[in-house]
Amino acid sequence: MSQVAEAVVRVQETREQAASPGGWGELGGDPAELARVWVARLEEWQRVAALLESEDHATYEPSQDQQGTLWAGEREQRRREALTRQEGWLAQQRDAEDELRVDLWLAADVSRRIRAVAARAGLGPEKVLAQLAEHARANDLGMVTVEPFLPR
Repeated sequence: MSQVAEAVVRVQETREQAASPGGWGELGGDPAELARVWVARLEEWQRVAALLESEDHATYEPSQDQQGTLWAGEREQRRREALTRQEGWLAQQRDAEDELRVDLWLAADVSRRIRAVAARAGLGPEKVLAQLAEHARANDLGMVTVEPFLPR
């Protein structure tokens, strides 16, 4: 059975199955999506068959199919873009795992000093504390020091 004929049969089977209540059985999945897939396959096989007939070729050569080559290039571009987006998302997830969120309670006098520094810099206190943490260094003995810096 040719692929076009098989697609015609599958489209009809899918439509009949979709019309019968609860009769999806082994086909599984979303009936509407399955029908769309088979319709798309049928249309593509019909397009290829028409191309072969119009060009009088016995076999399909992808290099001679301009439309198919264009679509393949577009699919490859979308795949590369999706992989790039996924890599970016994975990098964000790795970064998020390394992030630290803190609910910090400071003594009133320390809190006032932090708020005053933040106000002079035009920042929120949490920004000043984050910059303070960025500038903190630990030596070999475990002592933590912070070199003087200007909050920005």
